Amino acid sequence: MRILIVEDEKQLADATAAILKKEQYFVDVVYDGQDGLDYALSDIYDLVLLDIMLPKINGIDVLKQVRAHGLSVPVMLLTARTEVGDKIRGLDAGADDYLTKPFNKGELLARVRALTRRKGDIPPNELAFGDVKLNQSTYELICGEEAVKLGGKEFKIMQMLMYAPKNIISKDEFIEKIWGYDTEAEYNSIEVYISFLRKKLGVIGSTVKIKASRGIGYYLEYTEA
Repeated sequence: MRILIVEDEKQLADATAAILKKEQYFVDVVYDGQDGLDYALSDIYDLVLLDIMLPKINGIDVLKQVRAHGLSVPVMLLTARTEVGDKIRGLDAGADDYLTKPFNKGELLARVRALTRRKGDIPPNELAFGDVKLNQSTYELICGEEAVKLGGKEFKIMQMLMYAPKNIISKDEFIEKIWGYDTEAEYNSIEVYISFLRKKLGVIGSTVKIKASRGIGYYLEYTEA
């Protein structure tokens, strides 16, 4: 289950992300409305946690544009404001829920579970593409009766690919999300792990392929046997 947090208070955003990651959610965090809109429009998220007071584009306008593009992703607004008028504006713009800061950890998780249950076509601990499934609890890649265990970085790369299998994910995005902003990891590190994953897909007999878009990144392709 993948969640986007759009919140300009970095300490709060990062703390919220840590809470969700501990519950096995895959989380992306951005700190302004423009980045929030760009990420949300990728349509790879199961839930967006969206602050109202944001730099560049405010949360209500981000929400309106997301809905104008026809996306039905659940959106929960986060704000320090308690006025009824703000809640009405947010709900009228297409929000699914509203949580006032500061919020309780237990209430946040309960509301997240409620909203993601409405969308979930795939169980939250499992991703699927073609003939392959990725168990996010056991780190197993499964095809039919065959399964293979993935290492930590292999799992994260495969997880990113399976969340948006037909989208090309750049090497820069892999580096940023898996190794971090300040890493000295190079592109050949990605190539090594992609090679490992290709071999493991072969071991379990999957026809899913990790394809390279030269000079850009990688995506998944599936051909029925």
